Amino acid sequence: MPKINGNEIRPGNVLEHNDGLWAAVKVDHVKPGKGGAFAQVELRNLRNGSKLNERFRSADKVERVRLEQKDMQFLYEDAGQLVFMDTETYDQVQLDAEILGDRRPFLQDGMTIVVEFYEEEALNATLPQKVTCKIAETEPVVKGQTAANSFKPAILENGVKVMVPPFVGQDEDIIVNTETMEYSERA
Repeated sequence: MPKINGNEIRPGNVLEHNDGLWAAVKVDHVKPGKGGAFAQVELRNLRNGSKLNERFRSADKVERVRLEQKDMQFLYEDAGQLVFMDTETYDQVQLDAEILGDRRPFLQDGMTIVVEFYEEEALNATLPQKVTCKIAETEPVVKGQTAANSFKPAILENGVKVMVPPFVGQDEDIIVNTETMEYSERA
């Protein structure tokens, strides 16, 4: 596995640190007035979800791990476990539902997502960047309201609240960005 310097850590990198696999969630590069620069990194354990804040100086070497990515189909949820199937081999894997965090409502039956493996162990799942959702409830469309930056609240069928432009009405399909959890465009 390649070793990288502490100042080369980027969000999304997976590192082997303290005998565990950690994903870099947030990275802040700090240059204090006195002393050397360092990277303040927020890490999340891929196996148990615990968090850790760590400082890495540019001279520190860390192991960067490459995870194998496979497209898998979401089948169902059972007792807090999400079940996915490899569409080529029909192998099934289970992941804790907490792995998706607040993006969990966007997971739909039959959706193809990316599951990341380390050796044969499934560790992480990533939703598509854009998902089509139906608006369950919003204020009615108001004619003539075309202000550039005016948005109104809407509740999607999956229960998530998003802000939408005034021209979008109830029962319409919209595309939501799952990374920012915001309206992207009409479907």
